[in-house]
Amino acid sequence: MKLSKLVIAAAVVAAGASSVATSAFAQAKEQFFPLLSYRTGPYAPNGVPWANGKQDYIKMINARDGGINGVKLTFEECETGYATDRGVECYERLKGKPGVTLFDPQATGIAFALTEKAPVDKIPLMTLGYALSASQDGQAFKWNFPFMGSYFTGSDILIQHIGKSLGGLDKLKGKKIAYVYHDSPFGKEAIPLLQERAKMHGFELQMLPVTAPGVEQKATWLQVRQSRPDYVLLWGWGVMNSTALKEAQATGYPRDKMYGVWWAGAEPDVRDVGEGAKGYNALALNTSGTQPKVIQDILKHVHEKGQGTGPKDEVGSVLYTRGVIIQMLAVESVRRAQERFGKGKVMTGEQVRWGMENLALDQKKLDAMGFGGVMRPLSTSCADHMGSSWARVHTWDGSKWNFSSDWYQADEQILKPMVKAGADKWLADKKMSRRDAADCQS
Repeated sequence: MKLSKLVIAAAVVAAGASSVATSAFAQAKEQFFPLLSYRTGPYAPNGVPWANGKQDYIKMINARDGGINGVKLTFEECETGYATDRGVECYERLKGKPGVTLFDPQATGIAFALTEKAPVDKIPLMTLGYALSASQDGQAFKWNFPFMGSYFTGSDILIQHIGKSLGGLDKLKGKKIAYVYHDSPFGKEAIPLLQERAKMHGFELQMLPVTAPGVEQKATWLQVRQSRPDYVLLWGWGVMNSTALKEAQATGYPRDKMYGVWWAGAEPDVRDVGEGAKGYNALALNTSGTQPKVIQDILKHVHEKGQGTGPKDEVGSVLYTRGVIIQMLAVESVRRAQERFGKGKVMTGEQVRWGMENLALDQKKLDAMGFGGVMRPLSTSCADHMGSSWARVHTWDGSKWNFSSDWYQADEQILKPMVKAGADKWLADKKMSRRDAADCQS
């Protein structure tokens, strides 16, 4: 008798706990954005403007628009230091907050760790321009959204650009390309694509891993000096980038033969090197500068009122603008979800996931939001969680970045089989199956 009463009591408590968990969103009056960031450590120079752009966009939407259809936006930052374990701790601490929207892990290692947690917790992950390239396949990765590009698309575009500069991809035959990369999931993710392109075009790929955080690269650049590659691809982040450029200068490797990923093409990467980085090229997912209307609106509604998160002179920089784009896509995912599930309501993680999967930001819409010229249009679906696979190249002139190419689109004929193979392997490892048509509608 006592035992059965205990069982019943336990069941009541469990039901109550479940009720609290499931009603958290219903009770929420504000849309909550957990902001993982790193303002300390060797990645801080790049992490700070990124984080500031995200915060300022939230503040601007509240100040200018009164939130999303009347729903106020709130946020809380959690410092990860770019460390995977700390990122997971931040996720666990913030995921239960009422009205939680989505997570942008801001690090490939953290994103890998959270990919298995997201489906259980039903909270989507946005990994704009980073993390698992295979997660473009939304039929395999229901909760992951690598908006605007992956390391497959980035490395593919760089090979296209180098080939074009030589007069055609066939001219790559016999060339030597050194891949100087952050020895982490971030740096390793592009390797399969580069190996595929090397096999296709007959160039030699030299692998040169750099131990994180990348402050010591003398041995790496000694190898570069000895092997004398025709081109160097730089897959760095934080202090690794400026260190690489300084070492290239010291060893006499021409900076105009160096091409960085979009995480190695911002002001903090070249500012300290200045003239020494002149001619260095990197991928760009977005423009920079204060001309766009969205940046003007942030200056007007946030910084001119003394509410700016960071210094005013950083507003409009490359990574600051990328942070603004990331937060805009998060906001628009909520807005899209509200169109289906109820305007003026706080959206659950599941509802936001649907919004992310059904985004349609054409040029007209981007122009209306003040993002004209800032980025390419983006359109997602169940099959495609990336929405856009375009990038261009910009070049450092010693004092500022200037675009030096038109837009390139990654070659889907090469990428699609690789993405599918990666997704199929992931599903097999996890003993999961692809989503069916009915699930794509849910």
